Amino acid sequence: MTKPPPKIVIAMTGASGAAYAVRLLDVLLAGGAEVHLSISPAGQAVLRQELQLDVDLASVTLGDLVPNAERFAHDAKFAGLRAVLGDQPLASHLAPQASHLIYHHYQNLFAPIASGSFLTTGMVVAPCSGGTLSGIAHGTSANLIQRAADVHLKEGRKLILVPRETPLSLIQLDNMKRCVEAGAVVLPAMPGWYHGVKTLRDLVDFVVGRVCDQLGLPNALMQRWGDE
Repeated sequence: MTKPPPKIVIAMTGASGAAYAVRLLDVLLAGGAEVHLSISPAGQAVLRQELQLDVDLASVTLGDLVPNAERFAHDAKFAGLRAVLGDQPLASHLAPQASHLIYHHYQNLFAPIASGSFLTTGMVVAPCSGGTLSGIAHGTSANLIQRAADVHLKEGRKLILVPRETPLSLIQLDNMKRCVEAGAVVLPAMPGWYHGVKTLRDLVDFVVGRVCDQLGLPNALMQRWGDE
C-alpha cells in the first residue's frame, strides 16, 4: 500500500520573515507533502513589504508565492524573493506533487483544518506574529489560523511556532511559555552560523531545516554539526 503524503498546515502571519514561510512551502511541496495554507491580512502585508509579492487573500495559488524556474529567474515581480533566496530555482515546480497546495481563507471557519477530525501531520505558523502568538496562547480562535492551532494543541499534534521578534517583552515570553506548556514547539527564526554560511539562502534554509526536523521530515537543507 502506498503511504499517503503528509498533510501539513502552514499559516503566514504578520511578523517579519516571510522568506522562511515561502521557502518552507517550496520544500514541503517538493518533498511531496499536501500543504494547507492560510495567510492573515498582516501576513499579506509582510509578503508585499519584504518580498514584493502581492497576493489576493480571496484566492492564492502556488505561482503567486513559488514561481516556476523561468519566472523566478526573469520576472521582476520576484526580485525580492531572488534577493533573499539567490538565483537557485525553487524546487517545488520540479515535482509532480507540487499541485498539492490547498488554500483556505483566514476567515473560513468551515475549512477542514478547523476540525480535529481532519487528520494532519502538524502545523507551522511562520512567521508567527505577537498577536497570533497571544491568540494561540489564550485559545481565542478569532480566525481560522488561531482555530487550527487550537485544534492541533487539543488533539496533541505537532504545532510549531516561528516567532521573529527582538527584543521580547515579558508578555511575549509568557505567551511562549503558555504555548509550550500546552504542547507547542517555539522555534524562533534564529539561524545558526556554524554550517558554512555563504548566502542569505543558507540562513533561511537553516531555520526551514529545523522546522522540517520537528515535523519528522528528512531534509538536507544544512550541514549538520559533526557531519563532514
